[in-house]
Amino acid sequence: MQTIISITILLILIMDPLGNLPVFMTVLKNFNSKQRRLILIREMCIALFIMILFLFSGENILNFLNLKTETVSISGGIILFFIAIKMIFPDNIQKKETQVIHEEPFLVPLAVPLVAGPSVLATLMLLSHQYAKNINYLIISLFIAWSITLLTLLMSDAFLNIFGKKVVNVLEKLMGLILIMLSTQMFLNGIKIWLKN
Repeated sequence: MQTIISITILLILIMDPLGNLPVFMTVLKNFNSKQRRLILIREMCIALFIMILFLFSGENILNFLNLKTETVSISGGIILFFIAIKMIFPDNIQKKETQVIHEEPFLVPLAVPLVAGPSVLATLMLLSHQYAKNINYLIISLFIAWSITLLTLLMSDAFLNIFGKKVVNVLEKLMGLILIMLSTQMFLNGIKIWLKN
């Protein structure tokens, strides 16, 4: 149970629903409430399909590349560290992503790369290698994280009205700090395994 909770938290932090709230709202601002909801659910389902695909093919890809557990853990820690740094110190990339889209978005940019981005897909591949014998944990964790992300995005109007953009930005930075700690632990676990060999 503890494993499922920790993996779920990790995936939620990487999917970053709070950080994606302003982007989703800007992209879908020209659609009415019902259209926004339908587009959002469709894009989230597409993202889930892509993530499940990477979850099941990740182990085969890593085996094909002959990657060891410690290599996976160390590289995973480094990747997550840079994701966390971007959450704490956002650059102009997000501003470019928030350009208003008048046509109905399909696959890009909502499903990919905002939800099922390279960071999430890489993490799922790494986790599928780390928990190869407990793939059920990963499936449950992915569904929980996806559901929480979907609910957060569906409640985007309420979140921004209650908290405001400033509070949402602060929460995202807090999530980034937690992710830095998780990434450091993953990195140290990899070093520990490597030193034992």
